[in-house]
Amino acid sequence: MFSSVAKTLLRNGTYRSYCTDPSRIEKTVNSVTLLGRVGADPQRRGNEDHPVVMFSVATHSNYKYESGDWMQKTDWHRVVVFKPGLRDAVMSYLKKGQRTMITGKITYGEITDQEGKQRGTCSIIADDVIFLQS
Repeated sequence: MFSSVAKTLLRNGTYRSYCTDPSRIEKTVNSVTLLGRVGADPQRRGNEDHPVVMFSVATHSNYKYESGDWMQKTDWHRVVVFKPGLRDAVMSYLKKGQRTMITGKITYGEITDQEGKQRGTCSIIADDVIFLQS
C-alpha cells in the first residue's frame, strides 16, 4: 500500500512529514499574539550565515482568591526573530522594559545543556513586532 505521506525520523525522536499528494494537505493554524514587556535588551545570536535575534517578553494574569486577595502570575516567553529587516529594527529600537506586541507562531524543540542533558524548549518565532511607547 502506497502512502501519500513520507516520514523522516529526526534526532530528537520526532517525525517530520512530507506530503507527496497535494490533495491530502489539510489546513492547520499556529498563531500567537503577545502583548507585554521586554525582559532584557535583545541579543544577537547565531552566526553570519544564520543570524537570529532573541529577547524575552513577560505577560501576566490576575487572579482573585475567595478571600478577596489578588495574585498576579507572570509568564515569560522566548521570542526569536529571523526576518532580516525585523531583526535589525528589534536590535535598534526594542529595549528592556518597553511594551511590545508580537505576532508569530509557537515552536517546540530540544537543546543540550552544559551538562549534556536534553531539555525541551518553547519559542515564539516572530512574524511582526510592534514597538509601543511608554
